[in-house]
Amino acid sequence: MSFFTADICDEYSERVSVLGPGYANYGGADKCQGEIVTIKLDRNNADLVALLRDEDGSGKVVVVDVDQAYYAVVGENLMKFAHQNHYAGIIVNGYIRDTFQIGDIPVALFALGTCPRKSIPVTRGERDLPLEFGGVQFNRGEYLYADTDGVIVCPEKIV
Repeated sequence: MSFFTADICDEYSERVSVLGPGYANYGGADKCQGEIVTIKLDRNNADLVALLRDEDGSGKVVVVDVDQAYYAVVGENLMKFAHQNHYAGIIVNGYIRDTFQIGDIPVALFALGTCPRKSIPVTRGERDLPLEFGGVQFNRGEYLYADTDGVIVCPEKIV
């Protein structure tokens, strides 16, 4: 991938939103870009499992909001599903686990940090809602770019 978020911000400053601080990449890919798919979870990741396992993610980045609940919503198995179904990346407004195991899976995974536990009770998630966190609104169909400098969102693909 031949883009840098800093260059995009310089050239398209009026058209991009920049995700606030605190998010780090734990995945095996240094950068990602793609069309946004949104999912809102209530701690449990069952609907995210189904999305990553069962749907083609070519050219897509999944944005997951769990309101920063201190439970891991992405780990080794979900990263394997994401890779198998060609997702470019996952952005989590929350926590992940299995960092040792996922470091070699070539999918970007930005999150607030790590937590070894997951939420057991199954709850329902909601797909394709506008999500807002880190000073950015994420809408299905918009475009996301992420690299070592950060995560940015644009209304459409610009690179």
